[in-house]
Amino acid sequence: MDRYKSTMNMILQREVESGGAPGVSALVLHGDKEIYYGAFGMADREAKRPMGRDTIIRLFSMTKPVTAVAVMILAEHGLIDLRDPISYYLPEFAKQRVWREGGEPVPVKRQATILDMLSMTSGIPYPDDSHESGRRMGKLFGELIDRRLKGETVTTRDYVREIAGVPLCFQPGEKWMYGLSADVLGAVVEVVSGMRYGEFLKKEIFDPLEMKDTAFYVPEEKKDRFAQIYLWDQKKGEVAPSLDCHLGVYYGEDVAFESGGAGLVSTLEDYSHFATMLSGGGRYGGKRILSENTVKYMRKDALTQEQKVDFVWDSLVGYGYGCLMRTLTDPVKEGVCGNEGTFGWDGWTGNFVVMDPKEQLVLLYFVQRGDINNLRTVRRLRMVTMANLEEL
Repeated sequence: MDRYKSTMNMILQREVESGGAPGVSALVLHGDKEIYYGAFGMADREAKRPMGRDTIIRLFSMTKPVTAVAVMILAEHGLIDLRDPISYYLPEFAKQRVWREGGEPVPVKRQATILDMLSMTSGIPYPDDSHESGRRMGKLFGELIDRRLKGETVTTRDYVREIAGVPLCFQPGEKWMYGLSADVLGAVVEVVSGMRYGEFLKKEIFDPLEMKDTAFYVPEEKKDRFAQIYLWDQKKGEVAPSLDCHLGVYYGEDVAFESGGAGLVSTLEDYSHFATMLSGGGRYGGKRILSENTVKYMRKDALTQEQKVDFVWDSLVGYGYGCLMRTLTDPVKEGVCGNEGTFGWDGWTGNFVVMDPKEQLVLLYFVQRGDINNLRTVRRLRMVTMANLEEL
């Protein structure tokens, strides 16, 4: 046990000492037992606030697993069918078009469904200067952010209504492409539940799981625990604080755009409750959020070989994808002695969650540096943990 902890500490300390990130933290749970916790460096270097268990961080794309759970709750309650066209709930998606290079956009061959959104095969891009659809999405997000900065209330439905008008990158179901699908699903939850997205999450997930610091905003009394985001400054040769409103996400108490793909904040403690629920088959502390069968479904690879043409990120080697998360299909290719069916996701600032239902194992790694490539760090943490599990 001592050797395991000292090895994990060494990995995290070196991440901070190398200048890769001002602060990092990690938590590992095995069944009902905490087998590791460590925090090193600063959550806010300039304010000299150390990284801690209750540090509030921006989840960015680690919001997506929460959105997947919200959608599956609606499915379990019989309020949606996963093969429903999105236009059943958001009529603006009934007449989507697909960008055609050198010509006018063409109509979709079929409407995008909830399943397309959950598997990121909808064709809806993120803002991206490398293709026309992404450029148009970037222009749209710039306009929406400007409207908010001018004092206008721009809601989740406003964002999604505008997103529907941007031509798709490809026909729905044709390929995998990371994009704004989870944000669209957040709007679906609003329409079906009759509640703001954040209110639904609080009622159905956060309150039952005792996630008291997880929301789309940070209240004034908690801002002394809110971590700073950092980006690499090429001129200075080091990380520097970032004030950018990434993807339109805004954490004030008057927040109106509740992004189902990137908008939540949380803590290591809070998110561990959520991850433990999923690794435990939908149950946490005697409270059931999802059925075991539903969680098994969420761990399945939903992609066809044709859809995986662009499923080529380094973080996806050995994995399939479904319900807004990666799912391990080939541990040998990934290079970690994990178990098939291990699943999870990560975020723009380097946060990572790994859930292994076979071992009842949860590994969380938190950091707040944008565009960081910390896969080597996470793989090492996982390999050391799996290698020592029998003794822990």
